[in-house]
Amino acid sequence: MKMTSIVAAYIFFLAVIASPLVARAEVHFKKNKLKLGSFLMDVEIAETPEQLERGLMYRASLSDHEGMLFIYQKEARLSFWMKNTFIPLSIGFFNANKELVDIQEMEPVTSEMQTHLPTYESRGAAQFALEVNKGWFQKHHIQLKTKFQIVK
Repeated sequence: MKMTSIVAAYIFFLAVIASPLVARAEVHFKKNKLKLGSFLMDVEIAETPEQLERGLMYRASLSDHEGMLFIYQKEARLSFWMKNTFIPLSIGFFNANKELVDIQEMEPVTSEMQTHLPTYESRGAAQFALEVNKGWFQKHHIQLKTKFQIVK
């Protein structure tokens, strides 16, 4: 009986303490330049399942000329949340023609333990999403229907 309690305590430790550490395993993103309107910025590209899941989690900051571009295989209603994301963000949703169709403001979490997280769903079909600092689209006068392009 004593051994069973020790094993149960160890499993509890792994589930509660170690799993957040595993969740922070490093995920690498390729970088590119993105032109949106007249603004040129550095973006990290999220396109693999691991990259799409990680996004900007655990980041402390994001500069005004940086963002993350999420690329999906096809158009659909995209849904995002701010799990373990401590930076207030704006998200722009783009259709398959790379045209901006929706902009939303997202609130950061206050703790890794936060469980009630709002979701931010695109108002229509989108294939791309661009996360930037909150208010970025307004600050740079980026309007709906503006197209982006990847600059090599």
